Amino acid sequence: MKLLFLANRIPYPPYRGDKLKIFNLASRLAEKHELFLLTFTETDEDKQYKKELEKVFKEVHLVHFPRWKSLLQCLKHLFSDLPFQVAYFQSSELRHKLKNLLQQHQFDGIHVQHLRMAPYLMKRKDLPIILDLPDAFSLYWERRKNIHRGYFQTLFENEEQKRVLLFEKKALKEFKYSLVCSREDLEYLKQKHKIQNLRLLPNGVDLKTFKADKHDYSHNHTLLFTGNMDYEPNVDAVIYFTKEILPLIHSQFPQVKFMIAGQRPILKVQELANDKVEITGFVKDLAKVYNSASIVVAPLRFGAGTQNKVLEAMAIGIPVVCSNIGFKGLGIESGEGAFMQTEAASFAQSVCALLASENLRKQTGEKGKEIIQKKFDWDVIANQLELLFKEI
Repeated sequence: MKLLFLANRIPYPPYRGDKLKIFNLASRLAEKHELFLLTFTETDEDKQYKKELEKVFKEVHLVHFPRWKSLLQCLKHLFSDLPFQVAYFQSSELRHKLKNLLQQHQFDGIHVQHLRMAPYLMKRKDLPIILDLPDAFSLYWERRKNIHRGYFQTLFENEEQKRVLLFEKKALKEFKYSLVCSREDLEYLKQKHKIQNLRLLPNGVDLKTFKADKHDYSHNHTLLFTGNMDYEPNVDAVIYFTKEILPLIHSQFPQVKFMIAGQRPILKVQELANDKVEITGFVKDLAKVYNSASIVVAPLRFGAGTQNKVLEAMAIGIPVVCSNIGFKGLGIESGEGAFMQTEAASFAQSVCALLASENLRKQTGEKGKEIIQKKFDWDVIANQLELLFKEI
């Protein structure tokens, strides 16, 4: 098949989030299919990755769209109904390049990444298009309302939530299939918007990078959180954990250290650093950092979809304690690789139970490895996407 990927961010380097998913799916599909990529660069540094992407895609088309242009688009849509995060990615140059590509090639399938890119192809029902969502955006904003915010931030976010809800309902109906990575998100969107063209395409793990080698369960001194540390749900999670949960753990295990590993830590995160809290910044070999951890924690209080940090830790065999955010989408019971807790005291209790028992750490970790290998290997998920393309 000849497939076009339309992405909101250049999918390289594939360290986290959107970039990771597109790169891993494309890398596997490229073995049997002819792939094309159309995406943005935001910085001059982004442009240097074209050669790497050309190892996967037959053609790579880049549109340079610096942040000032994106902010200008948001100002242009200040009084429209378009969500600001969708307006942020609207470019006449990309629209022109897309038009040329569609005239030059007859694609067997088009993969539109993110609700943010939906406007470019919403009206093209003559084309075989799949919209792939990282999560249910409206669910993300619904949960965001439960977190304390300032007055002006609340006003802005409530307006954005209203816009997202309206646009999401309209956009999802326009495509052959709309994909979500979590069954929880899928059920929420079905109920919220009364639509039936939703399909499940999970997030995955690269099992070559996050190898399920024999993990050392003997130590109990390091708790790990990973993720982009300028992403608001992650920032909130580590502040909440450090202030509300870690003191409860230290009352029983005073030697335990909390490591926050992720790129672009903002000032609020940097200020958490002390003799028991380490901020690493960007980490190239994330698998090595995972293997140094006794337990991975993911105490997110808002968000949607599934959490890569949970999947990656489980793939290596590290026990996880996480919140309900993304947990239901895994399709597992609490204790099958990860324990789910929603309150600070119970979260700390689960962490302490794992710290107290090498056998429980090993039992939980081994079960997690087994689940990831069966359900969340990128090879398996790429095959699922291939089948969806063949259906349309």
